[in-house]
Amino acid sequence: MVHFLLRRAAFGLLTLWLISLAVFILFYVATPGDPALMFAGEYATADQVALVRARLGLDQPLHVQYLTYLGGLLRFDFGMSFVNQEEVLSAILRRLPATASLAFGSILIWLLVAIPAGVFSARRAGTAADRLVTTAALAGMSFPTFVVGTLLFYVLFFMLTNAGYPIFPSGGYKPISRDALEWLRHMILPWMTLAVVGTGTYTRIARGSLLETLNQDYVRSARAKGISEGCVMYHHALPPSLTPVVTLIGLDLGGLLGGTIITERIWGINGVGSLAVQAVENGDLPMIMGTVLFAAVFIVVANLCVDIVQALRDPRVRLG
Repeated sequence: MVHFLLRRAAFGLLTLWLISLAVFILFYVATPGDPALMFAGEYATADQVALVRARLGLDQPLHVQYLTYLGGLLRFDFGMSFVNQEEVLSAILRRLPATASLAFGSILIWLLVAIPAGVFSARRAGTAADRLVTTAALAGMSFPTFVVGTLLFYVLFFMLTNAGYPIFPSGGYKPISRDALEWLRHMILPWMTLAVVGTGTYTRIARGSLLETLNQDYVRSARAKGISEGCVMYHHALPPSLTPVVTLIGLDLGGLLGGTIITERIWGINGVGSLAVQAVENGDLPMIMGTVLFAAVFIVVANLCVDIVQALRDPRVRLG
């Protein structure tokens, strides 16, 4: 197990190093324009730009610049924003609670709905109930996030508010540490926006994986021994069929923590995704690079956690 973890951790570190190299080349080498001029401002003099270039180390050879940049990353120094001179990591961490609330809440909702729906559908495969569930799941997967968000905004905010029932706010984020009830009110519609698409995807995956498991020889043997259908389903078939679900959770959670750009923009949530969009709009290279690397870290760590869970569930995974 220790050897397995070391191999996976080494692979994760290699992935992060390659991403850091790609990001550096993309934004500092391939991007047109002078980063020193961006940092100094549009009306800076030539002498001021030269001072900024020396301060940022941009007058050094590229390999020296990259080693300096990599050394900063190892010290958790993502650089300074070109726009407001704020530390990139501080800005990201300030926005992270909103994105984390959105990510964990939406995943919890779609798991609580999708897994029971997938089990229900698989147990009734080929029936009208199964077709109804699979059709609903396919419809949920087919709707783009911005369409779902717009519909929820119109129906559950605009129409209810006009009818005199202002149950949900129009958007924004309230920290849970200040007011848990207001935090919940502000997060329900964003959670639902993400959960509609996620629930459909996970329902189909859970259903397909469970149907495949139910056709295995050991499941048929358990039924032939007279074991109750409930025990066969929830003790023998369901646990191994959740393997693809666990894998996908890791990928989705890492991606969501890296920033849910569309949902954050729809509901006015100042999370990491919105920060990345603002950085792109402002041409803020350090902030763009920081948000990209931050998202990459979450995805790599989430995949490592999935590998650990899978290895604990199935010892054969450790041989891979």
